[in-house]
Amino acid sequence: MSERTDDDPEDLEDLEDLPERTPVEVVLLLASPEHHYFGRPRDGSPHPPSPALPRVDVVAGKGVVGDRFFGRAAHMDAAVTLMAVEQLEAVAAGLGLATDADPLGGLDPRRAPRNVVLRGAPVDALVGRDLALDTRAGGGDVVRLAGRRPAAPCAWMDAVLAPGAHAAMRGRGGLRCVPTTSGALVPGPAVLRTAEPVDVREAGVPVLRRGRLP
Repeated sequence: MSERTDDDPEDLEDLEDLPERTPVEVVLLLASPEHHYFGRPRDGSPHPPSPALPRVDVVAGKGVVGDRFFGRAAHMDAAVTLMAVEQLEAVAAGLGLATDADPLGGLDPRRAPRNVVLRGAPVDALVGRDLALDTRAGGGDVVRLAGRRPAAPCAWMDAVLAPGAHAAMRGRGGLRCVPTTSGALVPGPAVLRTAEPVDVREAGVPVLRRGRLP
């Protein structure tokens, strides 16, 4: 993992096209070696959720090492998935599950499942934008990503999160990305780098697009 500092001239040059810095938190990191949800919920049972990881290694053009989509050509534009935990909190609130003590209302973010869960980033608004996650504060690296398309929720969400979660997650499912540099991501304080400012108040706001839920 990198030991360079934020003042390293090489880093500044590498990120000069992403001048905006937004403090965020990496809440959760996952690498799912196999599919958790096959067919439709009524046809079977899901696998147990993957464990949270203390680190994930990202390889440019391939994805997260150990993940089921790693290096698979059919999933290159979805090799790394991001999600805002605020979106799950909004789902919990909308379903009447959230409490002051537990804003997630018992919803398990691992069940989503996305590789990287962030707090403080309007993830769903970053479709079509370049970004970078800087986790050097916790001993990780800077990883650049190209935001490609929304990560739509599937019908299993009603079974593994809560009844009604599938519809409630419309526009809240996260972002599918292509990693354009390699490095390690770790949980904890981080910095989101973007070309233009982002509005952190939109982290829990759905981004609705035309089309039906899958």
